[in-house]
Amino acid sequence: MARRSRKDEILQAALACFTEFGVDATTIEMIRDRSGASIGSLYHHFGNKERIIAALYLEGTAQYAAQLEAGFTNAASAKACIELVVTGYIDWVVANPDWARFILHSRGRVEAGEMGDALREANRLHVQRMLQMLAEYQRQGAFKAMPVECFFSVVIGPSHDFARNWLAGRTQAALTECRDLLAQIAWESVSA
Repeated sequence: MARRSRKDEILQAALACFTEFGVDATTIEMIRDRSGASIGSLYHHFGNKERIIAALYLEGTAQYAAQLEAGFTNAASAKACIELVVTGYIDWVVANPDWARFILHSRGRVEAGEMGDALREANRLHVQRMLQMLAEYQRQGAFKAMPVECFFSVVIGPSHDFARNWLAGRTQAALTECRDLLAQIAWESVSA
């Protein structure tokens, strides 16, 4: 296995600190101590705590997007693609609960910060790639007619809501127990 880069080590240390102490209570010094990086290295890679927050957010969402886009290359039907959006999301959340919790709670902060434009552009590009991958199925009439802005909310909305409640400890059922059901519901919601 390849060794993590210094940048990745700092991000993982930041995530551990944010999980343990909260984002607001975590200081650059705490991240430095946890990562073993020098203060110069922290500032070289990120510049400040807000950029660490944004980088961690963007890296987490990029991992899910890359996992999903890679899976699309093996999906053989519209149904498989829609189910993959849901199961890929659930699998990523279950494998990365601290990161998922951080992302759910940090979006507004990143959007309002200096990296907000980078977040919006990353989201725009991801949605554009997803729509391109689904375009042929759309042309074939596999999906109900609905505004593009609504499509992914319909697909991922129930899973996102359940994941948020699961991460907060407000569900009795495990997220993985509902994985296939949520994927089926997503497909039934958008299939023509």
